[in-house]
Amino acid sequence: MKPILQIALDFIDLPRALKLAEEAVAGGADWLEAGTPLIKSCGLEAIRELRKKFPNVTLVADMKTMDVGRLEVEIAAKAGAEIVAVLGVADDSTIRECIEAGRNYGAKIMVDLLEVEDFVQRAKEMEKLGADYLGLHTSIDEQMQGKISFEKVREISKNVNLPIAIAGGINSENAVEAVESGAEIIIVGGAITKSADAREATEEIKKAITEKIKIKTDLYRRVASEEEVRKIFSQVSTANISDALHRGETLKDIVPVIQGLKMVGKAFTVRTYPGDWAKPVEAVDQTKEGEVIVIDAGGVGPAVWGELASHSAKGKKIAGVVINGAIRDVEEIRKISFPAFAKIITPQAGEPKGLGEIGIPITISGIKIFPGDWVIGDDDGVIVVPQNKAIEIANRAMDVLEKENRIRKEIGEGSTLGYITEVLKWEKQ
Repeated sequence: MKPILQIALDFIDLPRALKLAEEAVAGGADWLEAGTPLIKSCGLEAIRELRKKFPNVTLVADMKTMDVGRLEVEIAAKAGAEIVAVLGVADDSTIRECIEAGRNYGAKIMVDLLEVEDFVQRAKEMEKLGADYLGLHTSIDEQMQGKISFEKVREISKNVNLPIAIAGGINSENAVEAVESGAEIIIVGGAITKSADAREATEEIKKAITEKIKIKTDLYRRVASEEEVRKIFSQVSTANISDALHRGETLKDIVPVIQGLKMVGKAFTVRTYPGDWAKPVEAVDQTKEGEVIVIDAGGVGPAVWGELASHSAKGKKIAGVVINGAIRDVEEIRKISFPAFAKIITPQAGEPKGLGEIGIPITISGIKIFPGDWVIGDDDGVIVVPQNKAIEIANRAMDVLEKENRIRKEIGEGSTLGYITEVLKWEKQ
């Protein structure tokens, strides 16, 4: 069968979902999916409104049914859904009820194998029970850890004859791989729903799956390597990263010496005593290219860093310096455009006494910083990401940026943030 492009409308606001759906259909979307968040937020009214607005488009209700299968398929079908999704981890009796109800009410059943351990065996069982489609779904949380693969599709396609739908992290670059792996239904969410131009994004992905070509994108990609993490942290802001860390805190009162410079790198840590610049200078010789020197000088002066240290660090291609303490020679540092962040600016230098340590965990503003943690600085300040969470937080920060791109576009068309997010609806009662 010709590859089908299904758009997952995983919004929580119905007006936004309808607007996006209109753009996607204009771009060539084949099926529209009322995503689980949309159904949970707006109920079956979301399906009814989609059916009313798009009477000739196949409509999928991602109910993620686990129980009362007959009832959930009935109400979704009566609301206008032609395909209803049930979870493969549900009991066979529930799935049987879904299939029977689908026959009664004119809906087909897609069994989502999300979190099914023996997915090949379960796929065979679902085929015997009479399911119409199988769905393979990389969850959002797995995507954020860079776990996107089409291997399961390949394995299942060798063992069953049902059409397979694939969802999770699909974009214009990897959509062709999804098709080549054996998927007939390509489910795309964020790569379209977070795009500034959903019609164009839909056209691109439709072209990718029908012509079997890769179309490069810098967005909607989930990464799994250190170098890719660096690239993402260079694209997103510290505000995006803070959101990804559930409103994570920055290093308090540490501000950029030069506005407009971005700093990204792994931490090379230094603990020194107030005004003692010996260890910070020694650190320059030990720090590797692309790392950030992070100095804890107790949050007070005199300066432990200045122009000459900055020249040395820039020559070694060190990514920047963060000082919980004082810096001086700011005018000269600005001339060489070296990313420097500090708590205090003062003309007074200290003395090189050699007290302190290098390459040990330090604590600044109550935040523990280990050697190798990621340090990102921009005009908003400095934020630290633990190295063991770097891949996940980088992916989540990119997700924040992508969502903001869509909201920014809608504001530019005359809307407001309050209207777009339906802020009154979501105020805590």
